[in-house]
Amino acid sequence: MLHPMTPITHLAASMNKPIPPHFPKLAAQLSTPIAIGEKTIPNRLWLAPMAGLSHSAFRQVLAHYGSCGLIFTEMCNAKAVPSENPRISPVFRWHEWELPNLVCQLAGSTPEEFVIAAKRVEREGFFGVDINMGCSARGMIKREGGAALLKMPDKAMAVVEAVRKAVSIPVFVKFRTGWSKDIGPAVALAKKLEAAGADCLVFHPRVAPDKRTRPPIIDHIRFIKEAVSIPVFGNGNVTTPQHCQDMLDTTGCDGVSVGRMAVARPWLFAQWTAGYTPDDNIFQDYILRLATALEQEFDPVRRIKRFRMFIPYFAANFLFGHSLLATFSTAKTMDDVRRLAKEHIRPDMPLNQSPNMNLYNL
Repeated sequence: MLHPMTPITHLAASMNKPIPPHFPKLAAQLSTPIAIGEKTIPNRLWLAPMAGLSHSAFRQVLAHYGSCGLIFTEMCNAKAVPSENPRISPVFRWHEWELPNLVCQLAGSTPEEFVIAAKRVEREGFFGVDINMGCSARGMIKREGGAALLKMPDKAMAVVEAVRKAVSIPVFVKFRTGWSKDIGPAVALAKKLEAAGADCLVFHPRVAPDKRTRPPIIDHIRFIKEAVSIPVFGNGNVTTPQHCQDMLDTTGCDGVSVGRMAVARPWLFAQWTAGYTPDDNIFQDYILRLATALEQEFDPVRRIKRFRMFIPYFAANFLFGHSLLATFSTAKTMDDVRRLAKEHIRPDMPLNQSPNMNLYNL
């Protein structure tokens, strides 16, 4: 656990009276409680795990806007977690107030690694543990972790079985279509994962070699949902409320996990489910809050590195985002970030309806 911090004002929680949702049908679906294992979650719109992005600083900002059902950490190395010190770790760190809705994602290659790490995660009080079977980074594949486990379904099943026996908290699995467009192996694996004891599957319908270079095949989520009885959440290219509604309607999935769009606009959870309307200064407010959170969480070198990972997603909101990206790329400190935000982010800046995917791939 980290040192106590100044309490955050949660916008959604601070509303004096209920606000009619902007998207009534979507809000009703996403606000229906769902049982995961022996726990119940009041919201079906979740933050996806994102390496280098869903860190403790970003989660502080996300918490300010509120209305996110579950939040997933960035990918944590299962080998490192048992000995990590949360006070100095840049990845395996959190605040006490996060734990009731925080799931720790683990990446590893053997059942033994996952079991020891999962036990630590449970002791620390996390809501659940998420097993990464989706990362297709070269180093991860070489170590037989992430999406490499999709090539070894029996080993993948053994990992889930071992973790299920070791902990009582909910066990999630994040996985993707596999290594070809044939959905058959993913369907077969989903059944194995359920039999092994997984409580919830989060499915990203892209093949591993594509990473994010091609659109996801959204209909593949339907095949996974129809194959199992446990909850299935869809993930991939959800950038608008209509995208979210379409994913729910066409696949029958139980909820939606949003990744990089949430980095671009972290208030979307409150906007899509709770009637929150951002004011004209929302983008400047966001970047100023993030700068402060980065200062609280990371040393000077790490905080600027984390900011540079973030800024392409932020800049993608704007019609002239490439120019804004170049401007903020000159920042060397959080004071620079604040100065540039006050000088260059204005309420009248033309926006893209959804972020420019030439600046980033969702």
